[in-house]
Amino acid sequence: MKKIVKVTGPGMPLLLDDIDTDRIIPARYLRCVTFDGLGDHVFKDDREQHGDHVFDRDHHQEAKVLVAGRNFGCGSSREHAPQALLRWGIEAIIAESFAEIFHGNCTALGIPCVHATPEQLKQINAAVEADPTLHLTVCLETSTVTHGDTKHDCHVHEGTRTALVSGQWDYLGELLEGEPQIRETASQLPYVTNFA
Repeated sequence: MKKIVKVTGPGMPLLLDDIDTDRIIPARYLRCVTFDGLGDHVFKDDREQHGDHVFDRDHHQEAKVLVAGRNFGCGSSREHAPQALLRWGIEAIIAESFAEIFHGNCTALGIPCVHATPEQLKQINAAVEADPTLHLTVCLETSTVTHGDTKHDCHVHEGTRTALVSGQWDYLGELLEGEPQIRETASQLPYVTNFA
């Protein structure tokens, strides 16, 4: 299983509050059979309505770390929202706060959700806007976000941090790794093996 200790890459400045999952991935894209291709539709309505959206800007196309505001991922509990962000290329999110289910869905996909203060977010966002090539580093071992010579002490829920750093965030991966033990146990259960 993949351990996620650090994410480094260009930032994406989206310092807005209360961005809900329907804005992240509009409901009409929930009919997909797989999550493939969802990244193409991330923030689709916002991008069409407002033009010059950060997700359309050439200099942010390699972004890996999204910088957002308060209550990111609120609204419906659709897993499609973090799936779309991941498939677009986002590998970590820094925000003041996250909707609980969105946070859990991100963790289950290996996307760290890091909590920062409003002042820290303003500084990080300003730095990324000033230099779109600036790399942010989210370190889960130290619960910090760094850019250049600046380091911000942030917060990551301890259970989440432990799961990501140890590689135990991938529940399906854990299940598949345990397949030999599962088969062995199943072979010893009479209600599994002794059907008439």
